[in-house]
Amino acid sequence: MEKILIADKVVKNFGNFKALNEVSISVPKGSIFGLLGPNGAGKTTFIRIINQITMPDEGEVLFDGRKLRPEDVHQIGYLPEERGLYKRMKVGEQALYLAQLKGMSKNDAKTKLKEWFEKFDIGPWWNKKVEELSKGMAQKVQFIITVLHEPKLLIFDEPFSGFDPINANLIKDEILDLKKKGASIIFSTHRMESVEELCEYIALIHESNKVLDGRLLDIKKQFKTNTYEVGLVTDQKDDLMRDLNERFVVSEADFKSLEDDLKLNIKLANGDTSTELIRYLNTKATINHYVELIPSANDIFIQTVNSNSKTIQANAL
Repeated sequence: MEKILIADKVVKNFGNFKALNEVSISVPKGSIFGLLGPNGAGKTTFIRIINQITMPDEGEVLFDGRKLRPEDVHQIGYLPEERGLYKRMKVGEQALYLAQLKGMSKNDAKTKLKEWFEKFDIGPWWNKKVEELSKGMAQKVQFIITVLHEPKLLIFDEPFSGFDPINANLIKDEILDLKKKGASIIFSTHRMESVEELCEYIALIHESNKVLDGRLLDIKKQFKTNTYEVGLVTDQKDDLMRDLNERFVVSEADFKSLEDDLKLNIKLANGDTSTELIRYLNTKATINHYVELIPSANDIFIQTVNSNSKTIQANAL
């Protein structure tokens, strides 16, 4: 698969502090790539290197098959977490100015801006000053400015911050539409539900190191524990629990049910299959609920960060 961006062993130091430690990340073309990590992990430094706001001390970054060059800024759209519009400047005037900085002609920029402003229902605000806009309105404007020049790579840092659910869904749909049209997207967020909805690939940075990356579906498979959440109806609960504990690892489960179920998590032993578990349970009880427990992006994030923290602490001793 072709890559829109390849970072090869990127290192960045600020004095004695190492912000990035030989971080290597590849972003497939036409994908939504989740760049994840706790606060202070190194994500923002990495994004600034892509945008050439700062330069790596070691390693290199390739963009669309060649070494990243200053003029590539015109092919990258960046929506930072900390929004930055000039508050006393008129909205339309500012949007036109920023679009021209990205290489667009004034006429093309004005035409496309009008289309986007109508789509986002903010046309009446064209001649208003930014300071007159609500936070959500201002964020819509900055989103439009980020995507207007149709760059090859878009970088969204917490794009849903401050939006109500309706407008967050609007932005989400626009991000998905941009992907359908061929854009490659790096998506940085702490909202793991957004990662589940949008991202095909992820990389997790912790303590300046990349500790996990790959296709999200493949990572979920690596982290699954062959555990099934089941709801059973039986008059012989004690006998059933004794039989289950002899064959499987069993614990109580907590889920909503319309029946007075025996709610359990059942972990399969090596060699057992889901089909065998269902067949066995059918001989013992009525099955009202049966689902494999697939680790969420949030579960994977927490487990990986905690595990890496323990490794760092152990190595420091």
